Amino acid sequence: MSSTTVNTDYLNELFERVDALRGYLDYDQRKVRIIELQEQTQDPNFWNDPDHARQIMKKLDHEKSMVQSWDELNGLRESIEVYLQFEEEGEDVEEELKQELKKLEKGLEELEFRNMLRGEDDHRDAIVTFNPGAGGTESQDWAEMLYRMYTRWAKKQDFEVSVIEYQQGDVAGLKSATIEISGDFAYGFLKAESGVHRLVRISPFDSNSRRHTSFCSVFVSPLIDDTIDIDINESEVELQRFHASGAGGQNVNKVETGVRLIWEGELSDGSKERVVAECQQERSQMQNREKAMVLLKSKIYELEKQIKEKQKQKLEDSKSSIEWGSQIRSYVFHPYNMVKDHRTEHETSNVDAVMDGELDEFIKAYLMSGVGE
Repeated sequence: MSSTTVNTDYLNELFERVDALRGYLDYDQRKVRIIELQEQTQDPNFWNDPDHARQIMKKLDHEKSMVQSWDELNGLRESIEVYLQFEEEGEDVEEELKQELKKLEKGLEELEFRNMLRGEDDHRDAIVTFNPGAGGTESQDWAEMLYRMYTRWAKKQDFEVSVIEYQQGDVAGLKSATIEISGDFAYGFLKAESGVHRLVRISPFDSNSRRHTSFCSVFVSPLIDDTIDIDINESEVELQRFHASGAGGQNVNKVETGVRLIWEGELSDGSKERVVAECQQERSQMQNREKAMVLLKSKIYELEKQIKEKQKQKLEDSKSSIEWGSQIRSYVFHPYNMVKDHRTEHETSNVDAVMDGELDEFIKAYLMSGVGE
């Protein structure tokens, strides 16, 4: 294979990556699974259990998506080979060849990235909870900035965002918030973001324009379903009711429909834990309680996962105080612009883009570093 416009060695390397990816993806086995899942959907009683049926359809869509993505890469490879033949025959196809090559590079990188999400819960939706550290208005404002950053990131991925709970700050920002992010592999991506985030800036709330450091804890857990059984002793769960209010402080309901569940118990390693889950998105107290219980179990499940998987970021890291030395990432607005991840050393000076939801490079660096394995 030779070309005047494309580096042959580089092209061969790309084609080898395409072939290797077919094996990594278990391409042939996925095609078999698609047939098996499609057979299940043909059962006349398939939709008698809507929740189970939706889970099967979600799996089917995922398997089809992975197979289709590889097929598209293979099609681009064949297209490039045809253009190379045209070029050898003297035709001017340089522009077309470059366009197909760009598509192959982009598609290959995206599929390799998706293939890294092989954890048993990576395919699940994500629950993201924001808790500002000490510092009052400063840290509460920072928590709201992170809330905005993640909701923007989710929308860029075409994920659905639902506000489960939101408590407005006394002056600005938020006291706490929980959102559900639904989409293909939402948890697989967002697990990279769980930890303490540190902000350094000139405070807009300081009349003397001094530099302040603020902290906010972001806790990410997979949204469990009926395929996961989490046993909770009901006597260990405290139920609190409150008036529901939306983001921005609008009064949504004048009665106490908001529900807060507090579980204090012992995890499998013997450690004591206090887990709080709130929900105010539903219309009735009963619906909010049911949703809050799912959130509570999801958070406990994530804590148990951290124990069982013996991750480098141990359980104590998720419980560490929201202060100096415990942060996973720093966001510096003054005296210079920089966002740096302390686990992977990945950094950028484009602070505005990051705060606008451009997080993919940080997430990719985390996944590729093996930190999350």
